[in-house]
Amino acid sequence: MKRPVGFEVPKPPPEAPSDTARAGVSPRATKSAAAKDAARKAPARGAGSKADSPGTAASSGRSEARPHVGTGAAEERPSSQAPDPHEEVRAEVKAARSASREAARAERRARADLRRATRARKRTEKNEVRRFTARRRRTRIAYLVAGGVVAALAGVVAVGAFSPLFALREVRVEGATLVAPAEIQAAVDDQLGTPLPLVDFGRIQAGLAQYPLIESYSTESLPPGTLVIRVVERTPVAVLAREGGFDLVDSAGVTVSSPTERPAGFPLIEMPDRNVASVDFQAAAKVLVALPADLRGQVDKIRASTVDDVTLTLSSGQRVVWGDSSDSAVKAQHLNRLLAQKPTEVKEYDVSSPGVGIIR
Repeated sequence: MKRPVGFEVPKPPPEAPSDTARAGVSPRATKSAAAKDAARKAPARGAGSKADSPGTAASSGRSEARPHVGTGAAEERPSSQAPDPHEEVRAEVKAARSASREAARAERRARADLRRATRARKRTEKNEVRRFTARRRRTRIAYLVAGGVVAALAGVVAVGAFSPLFALREVRVEGATLVAPAEIQAAVDDQLGTPLPLVDFGRIQAGLAQYPLIESYSTESLPPGTLVIRVVERTPVAVLAREGGFDLVDSAGVTVSSPTERPAGFPLIEMPDRNVASVDFQAAAKVLVALPADLRGQVDKIRASTVDDVTLTLSSGQRVVWGDSSDSAVKAQHLNRLLAQKPTEVKEYDVSSPGVGIIR
């Protein structure tokens, strides 16, 4: 394996081998042999025997000089060894890897902190924008709601105007007694099949105008296909004499009916002519309209020579001086109180001044 550049370790200087090493005998083997020689010599010196002899000494010296090679030579190692150059390289590589991992973790933490800071900044900016644009948003929402309502109404109108679901299928007439309801329905039947929003009310008015007994009317549309016509008929208030009979008229002079005999319960308007547009007729009609129904039933005749000279003749033959048509309601209440007293000798009541009754 090739050692990385820069990690070369210098080799230590070689040590000089000892004599024992040069002889190929280990120090441990030499010490063991010396110990054995000393054990053999010790008893010989103590007994004073042959150990002091030159031969023995020579023999012993030869024994000391002879190196002993034993099995312990393989087990004993030199005490001074050169350091392993690869250990330092491995330590440096391990430190470099640890530093790289720490740098990677630090980078990941920095990126996470950056992401959190970015999200926090965006939230803050969004909150600030919402705070400063709240009024604009409310205005926009109001416009959108109004536009949606208008669009919805336009859609409903469009559906109602052009959808056959809202076509006119029934005409209902209410309040008609003098005019037959079937006649009124026949006058507006040309509108059947037309969607309710597109019904031509001008044509309905023209169709009902041919019935003078109808004083007024109102219409109501009932989806999906019903039109209600509420009729207010003319109310007769007096009778006009004509050749060969009588005309029952309302306050506007419109003839309600023309019987041959005078109908009971309606006063006769005495006029030199039958001009219902004259001032005399208008003054008499105003007085009759102001009278209560029970008091109007007691009036037999009414005459208006001028606007300020209206005179009533009751069924009992008594005469009432009314004056003009102003304050007719007050005059009618005062006349009712006078008639409630029922004096038999009274010929004339004068109520021309409101609140003041004169009996003659």
